[in-house]
Amino acid sequence: MFHDPMSYSKKPLIGIIMGSSSDSKIMHSAAVILDEFGIKHEDQIVSAHRTPTRLSDYARYAEKEGFKVIIAGAGGSAHLPGMIASHTVIPVIGVPIMVYNDKANSERFKFSAFGGLDSLLSISEMPTGSPVVTVGVNKAANAGLYAVKILGNEFADLRRKLGKYKELQHKSVLKESEEMKKLGLTKFTSKKFKK
Repeated sequence: MFHDPMSYSKKPLIGIIMGSSSDSKIMHSAAVILDEFGIKHEDQIVSAHRTPTRLSDYARYAEKEGFKVIIAGAGGSAHLPGMIASHTVIPVIGVPIMVYNDKANSERFKFSAFGGLDSLLSISEMPTGSPVVTVGVNKAANAGLYAVKILGNEFADLRRKLGKYKELQHKSVLKESEEMKKLGLTKFTSKKFKK
């Protein structure tokens, strides 16, 4: 049931795609998590609206390459995760993105008109038959962790690493709690969140 750990560190088993280069500021958190676990991934820009044929080509490519998971991030109407899911049997994790770059009018980042709710609903409300797992708005790190959990079903060492990761989270909360107890809430907050 379990496979050689080298197979996920040498060959990409996870694809990270996004609709625009402006999404990379959010999506890079998924890559950071995968890198932390030593999982090789392949990252590309695939727009559901501007490059629809590239989207279907990517789905075929991902299957041919043996990807196990695709993490897809998009903002606004956010069709990318659902469209890629409709073209493949590979599990898709959707990341709704709140911030976008209106390249036509400005180089500044703006919030979506509905504060990310548009993206969240577009991704999470897929019709029956084309499911997409959806994480919270801008929560690409959670998408990365969920992908690690999926691979953990095939790789025993990843399951162990996930256990250690959760243990470190537990210890981190206990350490912060002790520090807060010792300093008091006012001093702890001013130290932790300096302006």
